[in-house]
Amino acid sequence: MNPADPQRRRQAREAALQMLYQSEIGKAGAFESIATYWPARENDPPLEVPLQEFANTLVRGAMSRREEIDALLVAHANNWRVERMGVIDRLVLRLGVYEMLAEAETPSKVIINEALELTRTYSGEEAVGFVNGVLDSIRKELRRS
Repeated sequence: MNPADPQRRRQAREAALQMLYQSEIGKAGAFESIATYWPARENDPPLEVPLQEFANTLVRGAMSRREEIDALLVAHANNWRVERMGVIDRLVLRLGVYEMLAEAETPSKVIINEALELTRTYSGEEAVGFVNGVLDSIRKELRRS
């Protein structure tokens, strides 16, 4: 399967979200989360190495730029402190913002749509509007199309 296949990239983003969750809840660093995640998935259908690397890059990037990303979240999530957001919503937002900052070749529409799908799957429909509004507001500030 082509590593650029949108469905497979969605699986890589899902893996990245799971690693970020593992890191957030387990208080682990990016290296530890990545090192333990892939071996634990040996019985799952494997992602190709380029997609694993994409997921790993998202995790490392979102974690290394957390302060910058959280500052954007605070500025655009009206009346919401980052630490008061639901864990999954916060992690999806961090992932989406990092991707907007670092993945210039990926259109913002794709990044936001992928974030909304992750939110629907892991958080719930009630959080979709919140995530969409925050990411779209940040997109406008970043002047991304």
